[in-house]
Amino acid sequence: MNDGGQGQRRYGPLGNALVIIPTYNEAENIKPIVARVRESVPDADILVADDNSPDGTGKLADELAADDTHVHVLHRTGKEGLGAAYLAGFRWGIEHGYGVLVEMDADGSHRPEELPRLLTALKSADLVLGSRWVPGGRIVNWPKSREFLSRGASVYSRLLLGVPIRDVTGGFRAFRKETLEGLGLEDVASQGYCFQIDLARRAVETGFHVVEVPITFVEREHGDSKMSRDIVVEALWRVTAWGVGTRAGRLLGRKRL
Repeated sequence: MNDGGQGQRRYGPLGNALVIIPTYNEAENIKPIVARVRESVPDADILVADDNSPDGTGKLADELAADDTHVHVLHRTGKEGLGAAYLAGFRWGIEHGYGVLVEMDADGSHRPEELPRLLTALKSADLVLGSRWVPGGRIVNWPKSREFLSRGASVYSRLLLGVPIRDVTGGFRAFRKETLEGLGLEDVASQGYCFQIDLARRAVETGFHVVEVPITFVEREHGDSKMSRDIVVEALWRVTAWGVGTRAGRLLGRKRL
């Protein structure tokens, strides 16, 4: 956990929460995950950010929105990656006055039933991460190779970037609006694993109070994982470049984002 020197400051009320769920070919998962979110946090709204899924996910989301005023749909023109979908969702949420923006996968790996604990922790934090690698966190139904990759990516990023976060790559997160506004999102170009690492390091370097809450991460039952070799390669070279840049900036007496 990182307190960024902010652990004793007073926090204002959270405001309304928006759960952003990016989708691409999640037709089997979208209705169950929306139903679980609505049951777990009835006062929150949901934004499905669909990248023009050819399997009809966007149409199913529209049907959900037509029946429930808490559900909204952001139709995007094509598959542009996780980072771009979240950035679009953040902008939409901030423009519509939400005080809390939540990242959540559509496939059920992030359990909506744990979201209330993240929101409770956010009352005294700027950013809350659902963490697999802190005491109490765990994963279910992952092959050892996938676990090794995820743990390794977090360790490598933590050491190279000097970020005191155990689960740097995790994607179950709750941000205060003010936190997102302070991260320089207009400069973010990273995707996938790398997008999550990028936002985490920006939050730490900016001095925000970051808290990790243990979660149980469950491997998807339906559909295909979006993980790819390109995502891993992007994360590796970007993290390495950031690490080098951060060290160079410290030597020159300035902070880099």
